[in-house]
Amino acid sequence: MATLQASFCSSSFSSASFKKTKTTLHTPKFQKSSHLSVPRLLVDEQSQPNGLLNLTATSTHIERNPNFKNTRRSKGSEAISDSKLVQELYAIMEIVSDRVEMHKNICAQRDNWNGLLLNSLNGMTATAAIMAGLAAVSGSGGAPILALKLSSSLLYMAVTGILLVMNKIQPSQLAEEQRNASRLFKRLHEEIKTTLVLKTPTSNDVKVAMEKVLALDKAYPLPLLGTMIEKFPSLVKPAVWWPEESKPQHEETSEKVERNGWDEKLEEEMKEILGVVRGKDAAEYVRLSNVVLKVNKILAFCGPLLTGFAAAGAGLVGLTGFGSWGAVLAVVFGALASVVNTLEHGGQVGMVFEMYRSSAGFFKLMEETIESTLKEGEVGERENGELFEVKVALQLGRSLAELRDLASSSSLSSSLKQAKEEFASKLF
Repeated sequence: MATLQASFCSSSFSSASFKKTKTTLHTPKFQKSSHLSVPRLLVDEQSQPNGLLNLTATSTHIERNPNFKNTRRSKGSEAISDSKLVQELYAIMEIVSDRVEMHKNICAQRDNWNGLLLNSLNGMTATAAIMAGLAAVSGSGGAPILALKLSSSLLYMAVTGILLVMNKIQPSQLAEEQRNASRLFKRLHEEIKTTLVLKTPTSNDVKVAMEKVLALDKAYPLPLLGTMIEKFPSLVKPAVWWPEESKPQHEETSEKVERNGWDEKLEEEMKEILGVVRGKDAAEYVRLSNVVLKVNKILAFCGPLLTGFAAAGAGLVGLTGFGSWGAVLAVVFGALASVVNTLEHGGQVGMVFEMYRSSAGFFKLMEETIESTLKEGEVGERENGELFEVKVALQLGRSLAELRDLASSSSLSSSLKQAKEEFASKLF
């Protein structure tokens, strides 16, 4: 309680009797947005020896706008939440940047495997063939011929074993997988950076970024044992490096609202593009993947088989009853094995297969993106139509005019479409 004391001269008053007076001080009215109640002061005249007046405040409560504190508190909590989401996205960016370097380094390592192993195999094969030929032309028998024969056979057997492992893991395909992973992680890094620059991140942005990181880790694993991608699958499927669509789809309404860059003409155009991509580009790259896979299977089977025959021929050199056939088998099959190995690993057939499989995955991703966008009934929830059209055109290597021409040509009769035979993409 606040007490104000004031002294004054009380010569005009009688010291025997005192009057109790109450004085209330009123303040001017303030604006309606904030209410302020000033304390009421009570002046009490009491029998004080020094003639003091006691002014007592009966209320000290100050009433303000109740919404002001709540608004400030909600804004503060939103700022803290936004700051936390930004920190989470920056943490994901750091992890993605680290993934880029990891896949880049492993790509270089496995590309070196392919070159070094191929050179070593060809060198060992040539040495074994020379030893088998020397053993055949050597006139003296005994220990020298035996040493040459054994050395040639051992080299061919070592080449056979290394080839079996090399054909199983396909180093050129492993390098291409890591190359694709590095490129896709770089793109994800740029997507997160764009999100942080253009808008305030939400919890959904953090969730989507984490799902994309995990999907890429699953699509392009780092270890060789256990999680390695099957190099000779029985059924070729396009590569999938994106998470499954978890966004609930709305039923498409009959009324088409011309807003957010979308109209009926653009939707029909995207449907035609979707049909071309699905029916021609994606199907073509799956077909090419199957062709390359069959060639790779044949080469992977013939290489160890030829070196195995060459090893057996080297062991028959100098034996009675076989004449010079042992040397012929060792030298000829060794030369054929070098040719096959050079075609398979020097030509990087596994890398070509993975490139076609990734291209088929690219078109599959485009299919799903266009299809999910068109299924979104709420036009306002879609990506801007004009921006979406530009993205599709650039991904297919076309201008907007060329993209519209493709859509119009695909809507012609089936005979004209078959005569034209035009693919959607101009990049691959």
